[in-house]
Amino acid sequence: MKPINTLTSTAAPLDISNIDTDQIIPKQFLKRIERTGYGEFLFFDWRRIQEGPAAGQPNPDFVLNNPAYAGAKILIAGKNFGCGSSREHAAWALADFGFLAVIAPSFADIFFSNAGKNGMILVRLPETDVNLLSHRSATNPAHQITINLEAQTVTDDQGFNATFEIDPFRKYCLLNGLDDIGLTLRHQAELDAYETRHDKEFWLTPRPIAS
Repeated sequence: MKPINTLTSTAAPLDISNIDTDQIIPKQFLKRIERTGYGEFLFFDWRRIQEGPAAGQPNPDFVLNNPAYAGAKILIAGKNFGCGSSREHAAWALADFGFLAVIAPSFADIFFSNAGKNGMILVRLPETDVNLLSHRSATNPAHQITINLEAQTVTDDQGFNATFEIDPFRKYCLLNGLDDIGLTLRHQAELDAYETRHDKEFWLTPRPIAS
């Protein structure tokens, strides 16, 4: 997991509340065993026309199909983002597509945890602030937003300035690029020493043969 602190990027506005994990990554794409390759299926049903002669083709009205938002690393969404099932694949799909942060009024708890463990910054702001940023990005795709994790601030190129709360432990992990495995590997020396002692005690020391 890569460390992340200051992120400046354009943002893709998706002004929809209660976006659940099945909309983020539909269940038929959960058969992969890797964490990569899910980006092309992100918001699959919304990114493609569902009916008529053009069924299956990209939906030109969906924000992620608009070339003006290509490369946006910030997603702005409505409240209760990531609700529904607990699938971690939702965070994988967003990250694989290129999103490093999501700004919303609220998030589902399990998704919030999964996203943080996969190196994404989730920013909770008041709904009025989220609506303002979403409107600015919708009317101007070049609108730049900066998230400073260390300072816990969100600013933009039009004078917007707000602060957000984040759990200190999650902040530490994001700043240092530590997922669960990375956290464990900080103690590699102690783990290696334990394994060495364990091998000597239980495997290399001859045991008496029971009579």
